[in-house]
Amino acid sequence: MREKRECGVNGAGGQGGQDGASVSDEEWERFLQESVTGAAGAPVEPSARAREVERRLRENPGPAEGWRTYTPARPRRRTGWYVTGMVAAVALLVVALFPQQVVGWIVGDDSAQDGTPLAAESERPGEAPGAEPDRRPTLAEPFRGSPAARWADGAAGITVPPARATGWMKAAEVERALRQSRDFLVAAGLDPGVLRGERPSEAIELLNPHQKDVQEYVRTALSSKTPTDTTDPLLLFSRFRPEQARSVGDVVKTRGRLTYREGKRGAVEVTADVTFVYPVTPAADSGEDGEVVRTIVRREVVMSWDDPAEVITESGTMSLVSYTLDMTNGGCSAPTGYFEPPFGTAEDQHADQDRRIDPYDRSKPLDTGDGTTVEDDDCATASRS
Repeated sequence: MREKRECGVNGAGGQGGQDGASVSDEEWERFLQESVTGAAGAPVEPSARAREVERRLRENPGPAEGWRTYTPARPRRRTGWYVTGMVAAVALLVVALFPQQVVGWIVGDDSAQDGTPLAAESERPGEAPGAEPDRRPTLAEPFRGSPAARWADGAAGITVPPARATGWMKAAEVERALRQSRDFLVAAGLDPGVLRGERPSEAIELLNPHQKDVQEYVRTALSSKTPTDTTDPLLLFSRFRPEQARSVGDVVKTRGRLTYREGKRGAVEVTADVTFVYPVTPAADSGEDGEVVRTIVRREVVMSWDDPAEVITESGTMSLVSYTLDMTNGGCSAPTGYFEPPFGTAEDQHADQDRRIDPYDRSKPLDTGDGTTVEDDDCATASRS
């Protein structure tokens, strides 16, 4: 809290009588009273707290009183999940034991397999998506064999709720804040240039320039050649090395939603929980049968649209409260600043075979898989990709 307290000096007090002059009883009584309570207009010694506040204001002059600085945003640790060769082995075993059921999955008319698009996600689902046939993705069908085949494309998969007056905002202002929140997710996670490693300028423009910790994170994350777990640009932005991987087609599948509530100081706090599915192929592979890997990323970003009468901000920008990332097929080693799909490698070399996670399961909070928090640098075994 930045406080501004003015401690002025209002005059020099009253004058006494002449030297040797007698003092009336009334004047003597007034003198004694003022000695205890302080004379009106007499100088008042500021408290230690007031002097400290006044010193800081002189050293760091800022806006008018009633404004505040920010509580730092809370970046959450990244998690690498690999899909292992065990998945394919299990699939072959299932085919051998239950051939009729598998044929039914592939050629049957089950509604989960008929390609019908899913309805928009308006609340947290109660369970994971149903089983899909284990079919290898191709350049022509990069989402084949994945629940994402029925998800919406790009921004269409991010559900925006109806707006109502909340906090300091009227309904129309909340609607705009929700739209801009989705714009941030699009600019950070769907922009083709950003996916190729370019600077996420449109996303940065939506960040409050006065939120020092976030601005410092962005500067460091996008300039460092050796990012750390807390300065990894992947915490907010989706990026692939153009010399290593390229997108298959121009579609990224998404599923998720925005929610909002009144936050601190009347702010409108928007929470985004969205899963992105990026089909990629080796950059050097130009053949028709090129390898396709799906990098699956789930993000939770909490954004605060602050009242400018209470918070130092700029119109059309928001402050970050927290941002969280979990990923599959994005890399299990130390942060490099880019997703690293495991093309043609033994994907299970770092994976924890005892902990299996479904990256399409949106029924659990983001920071848990099988009931435990996934720690930094751990690699669980994904049950499907």
